[in-house]
Amino acid sequence: MSGLERLNKMMSSEARAELLRCCGSSRWADGMVRSRPFRDAEHLLAEAAWLWKQTGPEDWREAITHHPRIGDVSQLRAKFASTATWSSQEQGGVVGADEAVLQGLADGNAEYERRFGFIFLVCATGKSAAEMLALLRERLDNSPDEELRIAAEEQAKITRIRLEKLLAS
Repeated sequence: MSGLERLNKMMSSEARAELLRCCGSSRWADGMVRSRPFRDAEHLLAEAAWLWKQTGPEDWREAITHHPRIGDVSQLRAKFASTATWSSQEQGGVVGADEAVLQGLADGNAEYERRFGFIFLVCATGKSAAEMLALLRERLDNSPDEELRIAAEEQAKITRIRLEKLLAS
């Protein structure tokens, strides 16, 4: 059975749990559950994008809380067990990173959280730790509203990648 068939046939509570692994917004996940059955992967991805566009700042902040800090391996293991494998794959660029870059990410994350009230979120797939650090530093100059919108855009990218992984499983 394909991942799509499996998702379409799951009980609503099971489907919701699977979809929350892709995006931690309750409103988005509930909308996705109600949108089943999906005809094909294209339909699922289009519905996911459309539903995300219907969300707002509260939903975005909720989704962000479902992510570990970039480079925080201990948090990946403990708090985010359900998405740890995906998160560690996505954050593969921090593996073997220079100590100065890792420290820069830790310091930058702390500064970012103080400034914006949520963790730095970036679609880390394919990015090195140094690239992520440069993006973090660059985004520190944004206004809080602008930064939250950028984080929501990054969440949309992450969601798509995770939905593709869910379909492939």
